[in-house]
Amino acid sequence: MYQVDLNCDLGESFGRYQLGEQQEILKYVTSANIACGFHAGDPTVMRETVNLAIDHGVKIGAHPGLPDLNGFGRRNMSITPQEGYDMVVYQIGALQAFLTIHNETMQHVKPHGALYQMASKDRELAEAIAKAVYDVSPSLVLFGLSGSELTRAGEKIGLRTAHEVFADRTYQADGSLTSRSQADALITDQEHSVSQVVKMVTEGKVTSQQQTEVSLQADTICIHGDGVHAVDFAKYINETLTNKNISVTAIYS
Repeated sequence: MYQVDLNCDLGESFGRYQLGEQQEILKYVTSANIACGFHAGDPTVMRETVNLAIDHGVKIGAHPGLPDLNGFGRRNMSITPQEGYDMVVYQIGALQAFLTIHNETMQHVKPHGALYQMASKDRELAEAIAKAVYDVSPSLVLFGLSGSELTRAGEKIGLRTAHEVFADRTYQADGSLTSRSQADALITDQEHSVSQVVKMVTEGKVTSQQQTEVSLQADTICIHGDGVHAVDFAKYINETLTNKNISVTAIYS
């Protein structure tokens, strides 16, 4: 039987800005990436999201991003590797405090948005992020784009590293995600999306926008919690994977 983790970015509301139906989507995922206040989230939202994830038995990870609330952390910024290291350590620490209150263990760290994409190609930034995670706790799992500089950096430093694939994104021939600035970046058809996921998990391949077969490793699947039909899709993908004898299980289960 194949096995895969199903993760979702959560805790991305802040102040009066409400995003996603967290309580519902947590019924169908196995890992939650919780925003730490830089690209989204605030202390109250972090606490509430941690509590909800614990109540649903969902593993918790930090989701550090660039300090860019207006751009939701999806705009590239010119930062040094040291600045990337510091941002990640700071944000892991913020979330860890809420977990400590409940005597809960953090499972993983997954960078968000532009920080994630930058680290997928920038070796020095990727190594700084991996070192930040390792220095906080070598037992943490680093989530990174499958086959990227970030996963290579995690494996190099000795972290348990989860190669991540995306349910609702298209791929380029080099294995990178299609830029969100392009019209064909997102997959909106549920059947197309799930078909892509099943192929990635069972065959270790994805068909790129250039119609080439790209090899990848699928340890964890990302779904986004901010879409209009996010809950319906989370339920659909969970049920479809299970029906195809693919076990949906957290990295640490």
